[in-house]
Amino acid sequence: MKKVLVTTVLLIGMMGFSQRGQHFNSEQRGMKDMTPEQIAILKTKKMTLALDLSTAQQKEIQKLNLENAKERKALMLERKVKMEKAEESKPSADERFDFQNERLDRMIVQKGKMKQILSEEQFQKWERANHHHRNHRKDGKRVHDSGKRHGK
Repeated sequence: MKKVLVTTVLLIGMMGFSQRGQHFNSEQRGMKDMTPEQIAILKTKKMTLALDLSTAQQKEIQKLNLENAKERKALMLERKVKMEKAEESKPSADERFDFQNERLDRMIVQKGKMKQILSEEQFQKWERANHHHRNHRKDGKRVHDSGKRHGK
């Protein structure tokens, strides 16, 4: 009886662990097949629901989301081409630094634009949502500001 109970608990635990983060992954997979315009529309509608945007704000944010979606698609294609051409699968330390530096620069610009478009209350809500999103990895593990992961 004890063996059956232990086995059942282990199986349930393994099933729960294997299903972590599936929602995020399925949503991202679906976005890969969409055009930048479709992605921008969906992101804008989600933000409208979350932040109660006015019509003028929706138009501005849609432009911004379209710009970002096109840039992301171009970067993804560029990385894909590099990975196919490169014999090494991992980028060098300088390449990783350049990529992270560019990404952070884009985030700073994005934050400034959002601050101009949104009201103070909406901006605070947006920041909280973005902070929460950035601190969760694809695999569902939370990452602290110090870079350490939970669960280990």
